[in-house]
Parts: sequence; C-alpha cells; structure tokens
Amino acid sequence: MPGAITTGWGIGLPANIVTNADLESRLDTNDAWITERTGIKQRHIGGTTSELAIMAGKEALKSACVLPEDIDILLLATTTPDERVPGTSAVVQNALGISGGAFDLNAACSGFVYSLIVAHGLIGVGAKRILVIGSETLSSITNMNERTLAVVVGDGAAGIVLERTEGPGELLSWDLGADGSLRHLLYCEHGGYLFMDGKEVFRRAVRIIVNSAQKALGKTGFDSTDIDLFVPHQANARIVEAARERLGIPSEKAMTTIDRYGNTSSSSIPLALVTAVCEGKLKKGDLVLLSGFGAGMTWGSALLRFGG
Repeated sequence: MPGAITTGWGIGLPANIVTNADLESRLDTNDAWITERTGIKQRHIGGTTSELAIMAGKEALKSACVLPEDIDILLLATTTPDERVPGTSAVVQNALGISGGAFDLNAACSGFVYSLIVAHGLIGVGAKRILVIGSETLSSITNMNERTLAVVVGDGAAGIVLERTEGPGELLSWDLGADGSLRHLLYCEHGGYLFMDGKEVFRRAVRIIVNSAQKALGKTGFDSTDIDLFVPHQANARIVEAARERLGIPSEKAMTTIDRYGNTSSSSIPLALVTAVCEGKLKKGDLVLLSGFGAGMTWGSALLRFGG
C-alpha cells in the first residue's frame, strides 16, 4: 500500500493579538494568575473559521509548490464551523479553487490527529494529494467576559499537504479512541457557551495522553527515548508538562506554543507542528509523536517519521 509524506505547511492567524495585560483591564484576573495556571501569555482573537483556514491553506499550497487543482480532497478539522450547513470545508474549497472533495471532521481537540489518520487512509486507497487543515474560532463559542475560559481560548488555523509516495510513508503507527460517557466534562450546546469541568478534564487528560502515546509507540518497537519531537495538544502548559514527564521525554523535545497561541482546539497540534518546522525544531527524518485529547472525550496519537 502506498504511503504519504508531508510536503507543505501553512498557518492562518487573526491579526488581533490579545495579551494578558489586555485581559487585566476588563476581567478579574492578572498576568501572574493566567501564566501560572495555563502558561499562556497571549492569544490571537478574531476572524471566521473559513477565513483562517483559507489563509493556512494558501500558505500550505504555496509551500508544497502545488496548484489547487492538484488537491484531491480537502479535510477540515473544526468544532466551530461557520454555519450548521453547509460544511465550512465547502467554503474553503471554493475560495482556494480546489475541485476535489471536501468535508469537515469534528473530534474536538483531537480533530487534527483524527483527520491525519483518515487522510493517510484515503491516500492508501487512491488519493494523490490531500490538504488537511485544523481551524478554530473558539472565541465565538466562549463567554469572553467570564475569566475561566476567556483567558484560555484562542483562534487560529494551520494545515499541511500530504502527498502520495510509492513506498513507506511517514505514518508509522496511530491510536484513536473515544468515551462518550464523559461528554458532560466539556461541551457546548447549540446557541450556548463552552463549558468545561477544568479539574476533572486535567485529571483525565494527562492519563489519556500518556496511554494513547504509549499505545502508538508500542505498535512500532520505539519508545519515548527515540522521539525527536513531542507535539501534544496545547490545552494547558501544566498538562503538557505532566504528560511529558510521565512519558520520559526531555523538555527540550516537547513543542510548546500555548504561550503565544492559547488553546486553539483542533488547530493547536498543527499550529505547533508547523511552528516547529518553521523554527527548525523539526526536520525531515525526525521521529515526531503527536498526541491530543478533547471533548467527547476523544483522544488520538500518531507516530510519524516526518517527511518519510
């Protein structure tokens, strides 16, 4: 079966940057409180999910040196679609000039990992190139006057181009899971605001990340000492740190971007991944472990030999 490798990447961010100092001026909070509990110093706020996805998609296509008509499928991971119908992917597809298929995938903060696995499967059965984007506007479903979540969420998008290769691709193993009985811990009703039981999510999230990552590693014979870069969901700096420590991965091998982007749900892993590439922290041939968790609850991990 043919494999797939990442050949292009891009980011889309709102121009508006909201710092902790900005939040101090209107919420009962301060920079020290936010930084200590979340690790966040600033976040980008604004735009629509489609606008940000289009920005990221254009950059990814340019980076891969491919034309829109070369893309067979656009796969958009999001929990914040512009509308109920149609899927936001259709809007993005039209704006980018892609003639192939397009669909949304909602697995909350695990969405990009889910989408990545689906994309590799589609390439295995015939697709040549797939554009995978994670795009979110969490501020649109958050009460921005309530400090608990207002200080955490951010908006943004990032995406990659996956291309078919005749021979081993970059995906070495994966693990996906869900437990719908935990739906009450993190949800947003139609027309309502995001709710999160922070303490319980924190308690479960670390265990979920570690278990999923270990399952993915266990399928290959690699262990945490072989990892060149760990890219977890950027939900909270303390969760990232606790998971990293339990997996035995050195701090210098864990990618952290929550300080600059906040929690951007399904776009947090691709934002961290693309940022790592752009900053020279991830290069072709490196062993990279992606691991995320989110509402549902869902979870997913993928072990990649980046670039094949």
